[in-house]
Amino acid sequence: MKRGLRVAGTLVVTGLAIWYLVSKINFHRTGHELANASLGYLVASLGLMVVTVWPMAWRWQRLLRAQGVEDRLSWLVRAYFVSYMVGQVLPTSIGGDASRIYETARRHPGRGGPAAGTVLLERALGGAATLTLAAVGFALAVGRYDVGAYLWIELAFVACTIVAGVVLFSRAARRPLRRFVPLLRAVKLERPVRAVYEAIHGFRSRPSLLTGVSLLTLCVQAVRVLAIWSAGKAVGVDLSPRPYYVMGPLLFLVMLVPFTINGLAVREAFFVSFLGQLHVSSDRAFATGFLFFLVTIALALPGAGILGWEGLRRGTAQGSAVDGTNATRPVRDPSSTL
Repeated sequence: MKRGLRVAGTLVVTGLAIWYLVSKINFHRTGHELANASLGYLVASLGLMVVTVWPMAWRWQRLLRAQGVEDRLSWLVRAYFVSYMVGQVLPTSIGGDASRIYETARRHPGRGGPAAGTVLLERALGGAATLTLAAVGFALAVGRYDVGAYLWIELAFVACTIVAGVVLFSRAARRPLRRFVPLLRAVKLERPVRAVYEAIHGFRSRPSLLTGVSLLTLCVQAVRVLAIWSAGKAVGVDLSPRPYYVMGPLLFLVMLVPFTINGLAVREAFFVSFLGQLHVSSDRAFATGFLFFLVTIALALPGAGILGWEGLRRGTAQGSAVDGTNATRPVRDPSSTL
């Protein structure tokens, strides 16, 4: 029943987003914009997204280490690229996060709680950095850009982030949170939720680590906003990066919510709505969103290649074991060698 309602809701949201796009854009002009897009700006957009993977993996490595889990940077980079691929199939970034938690828990048996805690803390830090940029964008936009209710939505998200930070890290919040224990116990979620909460809450004793990774996250998010700006420049959107620091944080937040698979149509509708208020034509706004979608697809291709290669190696190793040519050697997970 719940699954049926979820599927129905997804179809409704997708249908409404597609209807909005069809009513706004001219497919012939949009096709012309895409056909004449600047390859240089498009490559720059992809490059900006790719180079941020390594600092994010390094950040994750430090958070894992603080929880007593050691792993190589190369494997963590691999896990990020695989998560991007998974995120193209499962709902938005949530699917990618689940992929990283699952793979890390398999790789480090008995450490599922810290694995989930670090991934969720990363997501929380990403949200906080995004909303810090939103606060900066809010200050930049007031009196300069007329983007209507979007500014107040950003302000509301900033306030919610402050509240979430207090809930996660304040010792005083632990007592009122205990009221939810019976409910979590009733739905058999107390143990995993407690493990994740304790893993995140434990970082309050490491303020220097949290400050460092928070600043790194802020820099990464700022670079990724420039990737959106580059996608816009590719189709001739003549705006400075400044309004994108208003738009980017909202886009990242929209993409976190699993409205549709991989944000299909919702992402493009957001581009058309937001950039339209800045006097960008609907066709160029849609083209910007579509090109940024292509950039995210390209970012996922290494993950698809990695899984394909590992599957081929796994199949070859199992075939050799069956033939008796490698009978004395255990079959290893190819991902463990990365």
